[in-house]
Amino acid sequence: MESLKARGCCSEKQLEINEDNTDRIDSYFSSCSKLDSFNWLREISDMDIPEVVEIRFKNTRKGFYRNVNDLRLKRGDIVAVEASPGHDIGIISLAGEIVEKQRPRTRYSGNTEDLKKVYRKAKQLDIDKWKEAIRQEEQTMLQSRKLAKDLGLNMKIGDVEYQGDNTKAIFYYIADERVDFRALIKVLAETFRIRIEMRQIGARQEAGKIGGIGTCGRELCCSTFVTNFVSVSTHSARVQEVALNPQKLAGQCGKLKCCLNYELSGYEDARKHFPETSIPLKTAEGEAYHLKTDVYRNILWYAYEGTGGQSLVPVPAERVTEISEMNKRGKVPDELIEVSSDTRSEHLEYTSDAGQGSLTRFEKGSSKRKNKKRRPPRSQRKS
Repeated sequence: MESLKARGCCSEKQLEINEDNTDRIDSYFSSCSKLDSFNWLREISDMDIPEVVEIRFKNTRKGFYRNVNDLRLKRGDIVAVEASPGHDIGIISLAGEIVEKQRPRTRYSGNTEDLKKVYRKAKQLDIDKWKEAIRQEEQTMLQSRKLAKDLGLNMKIGDVEYQGDNTKAIFYYIADERVDFRALIKVLAETFRIRIEMRQIGARQEAGKIGGIGTCGRELCCSTFVTNFVSVSTHSARVQEVALNPQKLAGQCGKLKCCLNYELSGYEDARKHFPETSIPLKTAEGEAYHLKTDVYRNILWYAYEGTGGQSLVPVPAERVTEISEMNKRGKVPDELIEVSSDTRSEHLEYTSDAGQGSLTRFEKGSSKRKNKKRRPPRSQRKS
């Protein structure tokens, strides 16, 4: 089941199609596929026979293919495409005008004529053979790891993907240094009787293939939308005033989180007009040292020498610049924050009557009324 989900299938029943492939994968949800694409032009596009389609394979592997046979293709169709050698089976993730918008973003900006071809819509025989190949992937990965360990190779095989026609397998591995795996290829070919292709990937790519939930509670960015992995350094954390805690800054791949770069440019632009913080500010009360910065509130927090950072004073960036200029001229202000004499602070006193009333004030009075003697009628009174 997990191998089918890695190819965009929520259940094995979705692969049960008839001979002419008229049924589609109707329940093709983004939660079942990695690097899912959203067709935001679906309501205005009327292209029934697309020239180029985007096809997804296992996990994060995708590619663009030409529709040379003028097939009526749409999202969710299972197709047989050109491979080297033989053919592969994939699921169409995008079709129509959106594909031309997607190609430059994913760095597939070559000529259309250089793309591989879509042969046909997959038949039930193709699907059965494909499913048989998928079932072998997990056992092949576990066995290949054992073979690599027996050969003493310093590498980790993280994923195995069989080609749709069951004639070739791609082994994705991670290694810190160059590995001579020629002996491993020979053993794998003799063991599994298929063509072997080795592809080295990084720790971030492996996390994207495996997937998971991040500390933010959402799916990993590398498995949902990140395609180009940019190097992340501790400089990004320092600029954003993030505590340099390796356990919190590292993602599931063991590297620094990719999201540290998302807002980096915004923080760098906001910091361009900030004053220098390495020089302490001299005041009549003593020297104040910078401890932290609130970038978007334009406030710098200072603490006086000897306080140990127990009492922080928020100082606007303009005031810091003013004090720095005064110190350069040999002047020392009285305080970090200047309070003018005519500034009046109005203190509003709030009173609350909560708890002041009696708890039994809403209860009915329990005192008995005094029995007053009724006065007789006027006719009965004695004269």
